[in-house]
Amino acid sequence: MLPKVAIVGRPNVGKSSLFNMLAGRRISIVDAVSGVTRDRVSAPVTLPETDETSPSTIELVDTGGYGADSDAMVTEVERQIALALREADLVLFLVDAQAGVVALDRQVAQLLRTACNDVPVMTVANKVDAATKEAMAYEASSLGLGDPVLVSAKTGYQRRDLLASIAHRLQGRSEERPSLDEAEFAVAIVGKRNAGKSTLVNALAGAPRMIVSEQEGTTRDAVDVHFQIGDRRFIAIDTAGVRRQKSLDGDLEYYSYHRSLQSIRRADVVVLLIDATVPVSQVDSKLSGEILRHDKPCIVAINKWDLVEGTQTQEAYVEYLDGVLKGLDFAPLAFLSAMRGEGMEDLAAMACNLYAQASHRVSTGVLNRHMAAITERRRPHSKQGRRAKIYYTAQVDVRPPTIGLWVNDPDLFDGTYLRYVLNQLREVLPFSEVPIHLTVHERRERRNHPTR
Repeated sequence: MLPKVAIVGRPNVGKSSLFNMLAGRRISIVDAVSGVTRDRVSAPVTLPETDETSPSTIELVDTGGYGADSDAMVTEVERQIALALREADLVLFLVDAQAGVVALDRQVAQLLRTACNDVPVMTVANKVDAATKEAMAYEASSLGLGDPVLVSAKTGYQRRDLLASIAHRLQGRSEERPSLDEAEFAVAIVGKRNAGKSTLVNALAGAPRMIVSEQEGTTRDAVDVHFQIGDRRFIAIDTAGVRRQKSLDGDLEYYSYHRSLQSIRRADVVVLLIDATVPVSQVDSKLSGEILRHDKPCIVAINKWDLVEGTQTQEAYVEYLDGVLKGLDFAPLAFLSAMRGEGMEDLAAMACNLYAQASHRVSTGVLNRHMAAITERRRPHSKQGRRAKIYYTAQVDVRPPTIGLWVNDPDLFDGTYLRYVLNQLREVLPFSEVPIHLTVHERRERRNHPTR
């Protein structure tokens, strides 16, 4: 795997800002409130070329603030920090150059001396915005972990020098991540609060990768977790629990909510996690609408089934879902218990199947034969004496499967008829459980026909 570099420090020294700056995009949520980051958030970062013994890419890991005593889950946050230190090849000990060294910095330094016997630690002084502010940063030398490397996460000052220092400290650790096969894809886990998303990610990963708590709103960032079941490798995206937008409390919940929606957009398959112990809510319906809007393959996963199995049957629950969760009737269902780790292999197999369906291409000849049969059974209505004609059909894209109809007049094909075509295509094409995107184009001149 890629060498891991963990960022560690007390709250509000700029760990998430540094993580985002080095990663080149906003991944971790940054907020003035102490203790925003809780889980380990990771991303690949490219290093400048130094020599052939240094890695070209690292996995950078953001961690929660050590000693955030205002956070009700401080024990779990510090457990995640300890796991990050255990897996790290290099630790970036971040301090605030403008605030100077404080007692909690000394506690973190002592922790690193104890926990990192075989792991190098690099002190990094943040918030050094210009050469005139460099002198105050060297107070960090008193922590006994070497002279600090200076940087500004806010402005990017000395960014390249910091990356070069990381590459230098990792000389001899040039192992690279194995090349990803075509089967690896991203699965976003979405759902309302306390549906069990982080428990599900931990069950899939086979490790306590995410903090799990009965407290609502435990997960805040969208966290990518790599895992493997059998010979298939995946990326699970754990997301913050969603609640009604009018109930969002402050900037932190707002950013968490929108990170969840972004995760749907960048996922290849979405798992909509339903809590079997409570009624399907407006939030579940909103998420299903967002999934449909972006044409994402979806598994409706009913979690905590072990808690209701004695009083509910799967057949009755499916009938209940059909009545309250509109638009996802084609999506497969999975009944599972994330807490017990039951149903994980079936869930992974479903995700693989949906990804394969969404990636499949159907030849133009097969499509046109099916379309001829569909239009023979039911033709579109004529308008003002004009007869609707479909000249030919072709698949123009995958993920989602996109079917193009080239016709004489798109206005003759209303929504009702197109839904009929879509339902008929779903029955005869290998896209029975994934969204199909249908487009209608006017054929003007024969020489302009697209060919595939």
